[in-house]
Amino acid sequence: MTVNTALRDYLRSRRTVTAPFLAEPGPTQDQLAELLTIACRVPDHGKLAPWRFVIFAGTAREKVGQHLYDIAQRKWPERTEEQLAVERNQFLPAPLTVGVISTAAPHVKIPEFEQLLAAGNVAFNLCHAANALGFGAHWVTRWFAYDDEAAAMLGAREGERFVAFVHIGTPQTRLEDRDRPDPQALTTYWEG
Repeated sequence: MTVNTALRDYLRSRRTVTAPFLAEPGPTQDQLAELLTIACRVPDHGKLAPWRFVIFAGTAREKVGQHLYDIAQRKWPERTEEQLAVERNQFLPAPLTVGVISTAAPHVKIPEFEQLLAAGNVAFNLCHAANALGFGAHWVTRWFAYDDEAAAMLGAREGERFVAFVHIGTPQTRLEDRDRPDPQALTTYWEG
């Protein structure tokens, strides 16, 4: 294979733009279709496609924020109004959020862990797809990915779990790069 210099350089400099710095315009319907198509091009042992998407766009973003606020208020009555108000903005200001759900289930040949990894790869590929189309992307989970009531309200079915909420929009700033791990310090060679 030939070295793909542009792709290599992109991967070496890939950077998350966090949700507070993502704004309109977001992807069009055609761009969203392309994003999801690219996201699905991941290793998938057994061709199970053990994932699915939930789209949060338009006024749904405010509605979901109110539902998260209501759930948080019931779960944590000791929180101040200021602390609870944060929940209303969980899917703002980014114009689009894609929930990536793992549908991993028992299978005679493919371990659930491999299925879960496939869903995680979908989430990361979605971030790459957003960057390729000129958008910024921010992969988060937060408490509502792990809370059964909140996850169900957000669209998870019995036995499913969110692996990511990928916020997508037009970057409003370029964030400074952060320190990255030293791969040499994380590498060993097996010698038998």
